[in-house]
Amino acid sequence: MQLTAVFKKVPKGYVAFVEELPGANTQGKTLEEARQNLQEAVALVLEANRLLANETLDESDLIREPFLLSA
Repeated sequence: MQLTAVFKKVPKGYVAFVEELPGANTQGKTLEEARQNLQEAVALVLEANRLLANETLDESDLIREPFLLSA
């Protein structure tokens, strides 16, 4: 699976987001800082989605398994 990171130069540095993952956005003073921050933002969005799913689903009837997305 490959996602698309987008970086835009702004007066105070860079803003960044992942096109395919709503909510995964950040900023940084440098391009490298924005890249690092985006890694963290993606991890936080995925973790938040996991927590939300756990709060709203009844665990007794769930089947969880790895899921590989291929092109």
